[in-house]
Amino acid sequence: MKTKSAYLLLVFITLNFTAYTQKKWEYLLDNNLTKWDKFIGVPHTSVTLKGYEKGDGMNGTPIGLHKDPLNVFSVKNDSILTISGEIYGGLSTKKEYKNYHLVFYVKWGTKKYEPRLDNKRDSGVLYHAQEPHGQFWNVWMKAPEMQVQETDSGDFHPLAGVSMDIKASKKMENQKEFWFYDPKGETRTFKSGSGGRCRRIADYEKPNEWNKLELICIEDKAYHIVNNKVVMVLENSLEYDKKGNAKPLTKGKIQLQSEGAEVYYKNIKIRSIKKLPKKIANQLH
Repeated sequence: MKTKSAYLLLVFITLNFTAYTQKKWEYLLDNNLTKWDKFIGVPHTSVTLKGYEKGDGMNGTPIGLHKDPLNVFSVKNDSILTISGEIYGGLSTKKEYKNYHLVFYVKWGTKKYEPRLDNKRDSGVLYHAQEPHGQFWNVWMKAPEMQVQETDSGDFHPLAGVSMDIKASKKMENQKEFWFYDPKGETRTFKSGSGGRCRRIADYEKPNEWNKLELICIEDKAYHIVNNKVVMVLENSLEYDKKGNAKPLTKGKIQLQSEGAEVYYKNIKIRSIKKLPKKIANQLH
């Protein structure tokens, strides 16, 4: 009897611990995208779509909020988010988040669209995103971006008036010079405008497979993680007003990009945290 009681107690503890752990995560996908808002940008002239003004994909009149005539963003069976890429667009959380761990999986589709037919497949995750919509290329919000792009996932781009500090060094790649994250490099401010991009430390993506990406934000710091590898550490997150005055940027919405390529996201989940998970912290020592 003692053995049976001990077994039942173990099962009870395990089930309750599992339930507790699952409750810590907020899962963000469902068929109707009830936790998200859609904003669709300017249709490219190559897009077959009646009733909307067309342009080059960036300049012109965006389709706007809560309108998605070509179903750029869709989910089936509460599991996989399909982003067609046919028009530039943003899928943004209704809620703002601060001090969190975001986990998601990404896989590329096969379709590509103008104006990026000859470019790498591209998407991206904007964080601490600030309304209004359409501040960058008439589609995306003001925000730091964790790049999601073939071989470049984990890069940093500052959109529409933000900056972050990154330890970086210059390196050559494909006969061009870029700034790369380098834990031993000098701290440099990467700000919206010319030269704002910083490259990930290395390419840890798995071609033609599901790739696990993570974003951790704690106060003014952020950590870009690709397939369990920390590819960039950023700090001193700031946003700027039209006069150039800066203030800390530590919370906001999360926005996923449609940017000319078919891409799939799954298992998108988020939880509040106060400190780095051990497996991540151990990589930084």
